[in-house]
Amino acid sequence: MISLATLALFLLAVLALFLSPGPNMAFVLSHGVAHGPRGGFAAALGISSADLVHTLFAATGVTALVAAWPPSFDLLRYAGALYLLWLAVQALRSSGGLPTGAHAQPSAFARIVRMAFLNNLVNPKALLFFMVFLPQFVDPARGSVPLQLVQLGVMLSAAALAFNTLLGACSGQVGRWLQRRPGAEKFQRGLLALVMVGLAIRLLLLDRPAVPSALSATPVQGN
Repeated sequence: MISLATLALFLLAVLALFLSPGPNMAFVLSHGVAHGPRGGFAAALGISSADLVHTLFAATGVTALVAAWPPSFDLLRYAGALYLLWLAVQALRSSGGLPTGAHAQPSAFARIVRMAFLNNLVNPKALLFFMVFLPQFVDPARGSVPLQLVQLGVMLSAAALAFNTLLGACSGQVGRWLQRRPGAEKFQRGLLALVMVGLAIRLLLLDRPAVPSALSATPVQGN
């Protein structure tokens, strides 16, 4: 089991990471503004679900296998960038695509969850983050390493869900305020598309990290 001292340090590190602007924060904020608090919560739920999958990948060694094949980083980031650009196009469409503001449908909730999940899942930086960050708080002398990784990952996912839900609720209030203004829906669609394009460009500009040296480095951004 993980010691209380290690757990406290882990939670402090996680909080610091959450407070650092990153792609997940941008995703939650933009969908909260576009879809209201419900949209922000849907994005938070999708992100945390993907975090759980990343945790399982890290605990079972899947992440290490993927990282050991250099082209995998490029394949993931290109796939992620294309997906984000597709989301931007969908946001800009005048009909179909993703409903925003007062026109949002209940089915949009599941769609946002799915989008957030896939966006986080195909992010190569998120994949490597779990391989680099979680092991720093594992003590082999305290039992099964994979079990400790799962425990840490579940706590991180739960904390991410709580933090991003609050973030989405705050941005959702901004979205509700915008809905009362003329041209709000067009602005919300434009903002959502702009964020998706920005995240896509960010993925395309990422440098492939040197995994062996990264294992001993302290990450500065992950969630």
